Amino acid sequence: MTTIYNLLFSLTLFAVLQFAPNHLLLAQHGNASAEQQNAHAGHNHAADPQMHTTANAHAPAAHEGEKKGDLDIGGMIMHHITDAHEYHMTPAWVIPLPCIVYHKEKGFDFFWSSVFHHGHQAHNGYVMEHGVLNYVDNSNFPSTGDVAIEGVHEGQVSYNGQHYPISRSSFYDFSITKVVFTMLLTAIIMLLLFPAIASGYKRSMVPSGVRGFFEPIIQFIRDDIAIPNLGDKYPKYLPYLLTVFFFIWFNNLLGLIPVFPGGGNVMGNIAVTATLAIITFLITNFSGNKDYWGHIFNPQGMPFAIKLLMVVIEALSIFIKPFALALRLFANITAGHIIILSFVAIIFIVANLAGTVPGFGVGILSGLFMLALNALELFVAILQAYIFCTLSAVFIGQAIEEHHHVGEAHH
Repeated sequence: MTTIYNLLFSLTLFAVLQFAPNHLLLAQHGNASAEQQNAHAGHNHAADPQMHTTANAHAPAAHEGEKKGDLDIGGMIMHHITDAHEYHMTPAWVIPLPCIVYHKEKGFDFFWSSVFHHGHQAHNGYVMEHGVLNYVDNSNFPSTGDVAIEGVHEGQVSYNGQHYPISRSSFYDFSITKVVFTMLLTAIIMLLLFPAIASGYKRSMVPSGVRGFFEPIIQFIRDDIAIPNLGDKYPKYLPYLLTVFFFIWFNNLLGLIPVFPGGGNVMGNIAVTATLAIITFLITNFSGNKDYWGHIFNPQGMPFAIKLLMVVIEALSIFIKPFALALRLFANITAGHIIILSFVAIIFIVANLAGTVPGFGVGILSGLFMLALNALELFVAILQAYIFCTLSAVFIGQAIEEHHHVGEAHH
């Protein structure tokens, strides 16, 4: 299904490139310039000389960018791999997500992300800057209702020619973003799928259909990951290993679907991977036996100076392991998305340099690379889940392993 979605996405992209006029390729850049001009036209430059100076300073660069047709490729890529409060299906069709905030003085507030109108409007004192909710904590700024603003830039909101600082310290954000929505969707899928698989064995022990697909994977995790690393104690930790494996795998697959409900770069969010790594860290250290802690803080059979150095290294390794676990997953998934988007950008870069719509050759070549990378990402999606699950099992196994001393073994 993921491959079909990506194939349809690529075919749609080819059609746009071949039949859309060249100015549509630069529409986003042109609209941004027009919005900046409209915003500056509405400002009181006499009352705000700094803003007037800034506008004049950027004006030549803006015109030069329009002449050359500069594209913000880095901004486009970062926009797609970072979290957001809405799904952009088309430039005109946006699916908003619910915002749930708790202000320390005003209490809870619920609203849809569409109230911000792409950053051109404030709602009850809240504004959106690059997909991040902020609050204007200033008595001169309207704190109720919808208010039209000139824009939000570099930690400040412009309203009636004045600049007001914004911050996130006055409220707690519990909003449903793309990452949160994707995680909730994955959780629902897992809660519906695996109890149904388990209940199917009550009717028949012969796997078929969905059970026939997932049973070899579950057995592989048990026989090739859990048992070799955890030994006889594997039943205690197998549920966690299965959960983390399928949670990472399903989220990675949903992240490869370019349209709603996919597109959420869950494992490309360091907070998510860090949370999973912390869970492994807690299970590992709370399960650690006396041999595990003795090996770290009281290694045997070495001079005192070497022993002291080993204690420092082993103590640091307690925290280095989960850090590497989180960073590896985050970096690999993020890199995959960036590379795919880079091949998409190549088409627009060629069009920008040539000043016209590129021929079929550029679109087809980039599209083939995109399809190949998407197929590779299908493998990477399950590979990264396997690596995280395996390393978690290794770390836990090291903590619960019982070392038999020479005297005990001889006895």
